[in-house]
Amino acid sequence: MITDALSQSPRYAALHPAFAHAFAWLGAFDPALADGNHDIGQGCEARVMTYVTEAADAKRWESHRRMIDIQCVMRGRERMDVADVTTLAGATAYDEANDVLFYDRAPAGATSAFVGEGEFTIFFPQDGHRPGIALGAASEVRKIVIKVPVAAD
Repeated sequence: MITDALSQSPRYAALHPAFAHAFAWLGAFDPALADGNHDIGQGCEARVMTYVTEAADAKRWESHRRMIDIQCVMRGRERMDVADVTTLAGATAYDEANDVLFYDRAPAGATSAFVGEGEFTIFFPQDGHRPGIALGAASEVRKIVIKVPVAAD
């Protein structure tokens, strides 16, 4: 997992052939864009969403095999937990169509990132993650999750 400010994203452009494109799209994001899934090119999809954060025990752990998540908070603040997938337990069957596994338990040693407006995380396939967690009282968040294929086109 990587966590940083969107203003620092050029540092990560060389990590993957599509990262520069994804970060450029995030930097030019139009707040008027409707929630939903948007094809942004280079095999990437932007999932724009607005939701209310919840208590940690209401959120599920997940991981992906084919996609890397770049999760960028555009408004609000949330906690995102991360743990190595090999330490997660109770996995569901892999959902090939949605590229997701869910887990019911994580180790006590999970790490938390507190992500606010203009900050992002990158979750790689080995990073089990549980985003959308409230920091104290529940609050509204506007976030973009860019799905980047692990294998470059």
